[in-house]
Amino acid sequence: MKGPTLAIIGGSGLYEMGWLEDAEEVSVATPYGLPSDAILRGRVRDGDVTVLFIPRHGRGHRFSPSTINYRANVCALKMLGATHVLSVSAVGSLREEIAPGSLVVVDQFIDHTRHRVSTFFDEGVVAHVGFADPVCPILADAVHHIATEESIPVHRGGTYVCIEGPQFSTRAESMVYRGWGAHVIGMTNMPEAKLAREAELSYATLALVTDYDCWRADTEAVNIDAVIDVLNRNVGHARNVAQRLARKLPDVTTSPAQSALKRAIITAPKLMAPDARARLEWLLGPQG
Repeated sequence: MKGPTLAIIGGSGLYEMGWLEDAEEVSVATPYGLPSDAILRGRVRDGDVTVLFIPRHGRGHRFSPSTINYRANVCALKMLGATHVLSVSAVGSLREEIAPGSLVVVDQFIDHTRHRVSTFFDEGVVAHVGFADPVCPILADAVHHIATEESIPVHRGGTYVCIEGPQFSTRAESMVYRGWGAHVIGMTNMPEAKLAREAELSYATLALVTDYDCWRADTEAVNIDAVIDVLNRNVGHARNVAQRLARKLPDVTTSPAQSALKRAIITAPKLMAPDARARLEWLLGPQG
């Protein structure tokens, strides 16, 4: 399949993709192990866009946020030709104006995780990739525009604080995150966004707000039943946005992600560890 390729990372509710033709499941082995699950690949009807979908937690929700193989997921999508990545994730709101049931197209992250490998350049080859603006603004604008046209309650911009989990935050932590200026809280978009940038993939997050976390004194603390109830209603919105996005993918050739590695790799080629260089061939190309 040729042409642009939209990769969607999300939950099982997004698996209902009857709008794709020639759908098939593809298993991919990566230098980092297996991704969360087989990847669904298909083609948009009457178009040249390929769509890839991977359930972040695996079908049946088998992987916790801390045990997801983020490197394998991003690597597998890149190996299959992904050019755009739409990350769909459930979040809690840290702001009164961001109500449960709405969507947020975030533009910043605070990484508060502690136990996850967050780079492809961890041994043998060193790279320092710019990450000041972690989201592709072109893709994020397109996602927001579609949601607005669909009359879906959506907020453009905001900071996503990613915690380790799998527990929800304490009330004290929730108040701290509000003080940091964060808008939503989740457990899965880090290191996913960092790895997508290293892989030179244009990345945007569509956050599905399920609750008010636990900072609101007059609101019941977050619980999984309430989260799932609101999430199930929000998934339909996310599915509509993803489908429309796939039919009209924006040109992201000027995205900051496209040249992220241009001056980032600082290890001299002749000093790169051979095994590390071989492990990165999917990203850097064959060694010359």
